[in-house]
Amino acid sequence: MDKMPKRQKIEVKEPIDDERTVQARFVSDTGEEAGPPIDLPVSVTVEQLGLICNALLKNEEPTPYLFFVDDEEIKNTLYGTLNLNEIDTENVIQIVYQPQAVFKVRPVTRCTSSMPGHAEAVISINFSPDGEHLASGSGDATVRLWDLNTETPHYTCIGHKQWVMCVSWSPDSKVLASACKAGNIILWNPTNGKQVGRTITGHKKWINCLSWEPYHQNPECRRLASAGSDGDCRIWDIVLGQCVLNIAGHTGAVTAVRWGGCGLIYTSSKDRTVKMWRASDGVLCRTFSGHAHWVNNIALSTDYVLRTGPFHPVTDRKLKYSNIPKEQLKEMALQRFKKVCTDDVESLVSCSDDFTLYLWNSNKNKCIQRLTGHQNVVNDVKFSPDVKLIASASFDKSIRLWRAQDGQFIATFRGHVQAAYTIAWSADSRLIVSGSKDSTLKVWSVQTKKLSQELPGHADEVFAVDWAPDGSRVASGGKDKVVKLWAY
Repeated sequence: MDKMPKRQKIEVKEPIDDERTVQARFVSDTGEEAGPPIDLPVSVTVEQLGLICNALLKNEEPTPYLFFVDDEEIKNTLYGTLNLNEIDTENVIQIVYQPQAVFKVRPVTRCTSSMPGHAEAVISINFSPDGEHLASGSGDATVRLWDLNTETPHYTCIGHKQWVMCVSWSPDSKVLASACKAGNIILWNPTNGKQVGRTITGHKKWINCLSWEPYHQNPECRRLASAGSDGDCRIWDIVLGQCVLNIAGHTGAVTAVRWGGCGLIYTSSKDRTVKMWRASDGVLCRTFSGHAHWVNNIALSTDYVLRTGPFHPVTDRKLKYSNIPKEQLKEMALQRFKKVCTDDVESLVSCSDDFTLYLWNSNKNKCIQRLTGHQNVVNDVKFSPDVKLIASASFDKSIRLWRAQDGQFIATFRGHVQAAYTIAWSADSRLIVSGSKDSTLKVWSVQTKKLSQELPGHADEVFAVDWAPDGSRVASGGKDKVVKLWAY
């Protein structure tokens, strides 16, 4: 005779108006409990869970949340998720809540401008931290600044002799740095398009990446790090136009550099390692090993908050930053950083030609997780602005989504018909835009895990894409030499 089940399970065939209750406890995604267990009807909706959670946390302003049971998102009612997971009604159910951005960025749906001007492929594109400026670097050895009000060319910056590989805005948005294949760095004034100071030289080969010292560490925005194919990472004083520190230690080309918010600099290399250095004196702190091939790129959990510094282009859109003293702006930037990095430990993710990604913490040598699943080179990786998710783009034509906390795989976005080169997040962490060899951009919804918008229009491969920090528009550029702006 079959034994009776020890515990009652909720069956899939139960009616939706089920009046039973379960004991549940609200727990944050970092493990903090929001009060004692409470009795909840299984018919409770997501909206009602939001009201209860805000009440338990005593939030003065209501915060939107996502809710999960055993990693399964509650989409409509608790009942539906319990069905999916057949959860025991005798135990206390843990409902994990995740705060969402109060503001919402709309998916871009149309091309508002196609801006020709470059004579060769557009290799890099970047909005300024305050969202006021847009710059692009090209194989035609020029940098172009674009007027975002009229969506027309503003200035053409001439000075480089070879391909401009990367452009990067200072955290105060007052200076643009560009670096080229000749190994030179030039600084530009965005208000008039003129060169600032003299051309900075020192690298023996081309420069792959630039990264500025964070605003909360130095509001003067004087120091800039560069990653060179000569194997060096150099730190420059842009006012003196001199190299103040040469960080040598990689045995291959340095592919990316990130200046973290805790006084550390991170570099990735074709020597298959990622290294962490002390920014003050260039002392090597850690070497992260594991990749079996070139490391193409790295991303920090603090990238978005360091990029925007004191600016919050969405919620503070009407704030006149020019009227605020630098020390106050420095404090604003520090407070924003501390919210994201509470314990001075930054997370780091690296992507490689070996088809994998590795997730690391700055305070440990051992990786948190090896992220596998891509079937080809992983070319780009980015943390979401709220530091909950990681997105990766691969030559296997897919975008993959991972949980930032432990690297757990969440979803694959398929739709590109050729290699996916690059990605960018919306400021509210709900959308991802990807650029591909197939000449299209695609917008993906994190919530539905599906394609939200297809954006054809480029005539050739898309090499560069950026989402404005205020969420208002996307900029893209590629092999067709055209910069395009997209809006909703």
